[in-house]
Amino acid sequence: MKTPRIPIAIQQAVMRSLREHLANANRKLERRYAEPTLVYQQRGTSAGTAWLEKNEIRLNPVLLLENQREFIDEVVPHELAHLLVWQHFGRVAPHGKEWKWMMESVLGVPARRTHRFELASVRQNTFPYRCRCQQHQLTVRRHNRVVRGEATYRCVRCGDLLVAEK
Repeated sequence: MKTPRIPIAIQQAVMRSLREHLANANRKLERRYAEPTLVYQQRGTSAGTAWLEKNEIRLNPVLLLENQREFIDEVVPHELAHLLVWQHFGRVAPHGKEWKWMMESVLGVPARRTHRFELASVRQNTFPYRCRCQQHQLTVRRHNRVVRGEATYRCVRCGDLLVAEK
């Protein structure tokens, strides 16, 4: 699948958000953290990932184009917070108290672990599984792990083991 081109105006809005949040963090923490590299190559249902050792943020171009304002307001500071926490505290829990503090107290953004974007356009093939209360769609990766006997999955609602539908 070809990566969609991000219009320059959207790239500029992303960079502006990143720089504003980074400047606020540097001011509040009395530090001079370096600006991370932005890469628009995140795939799948993840909106973004922070590559700690590279000081790099990877953003999902499809989800960015579909959810511009929310993406810029939530995902960019979310991933920046991961980088700042790693640089400030070292290796800690990914969405632990340090990350929550960085999000809310330093960056001034609600600390949400996951995005709420519609995923139909980025979901690849899924496989239907069932428990006693509903049908589930497992990704190719999870389905293959079940087939190879490497994993089992349970419904978070009823606790039943998920079984592939025929």
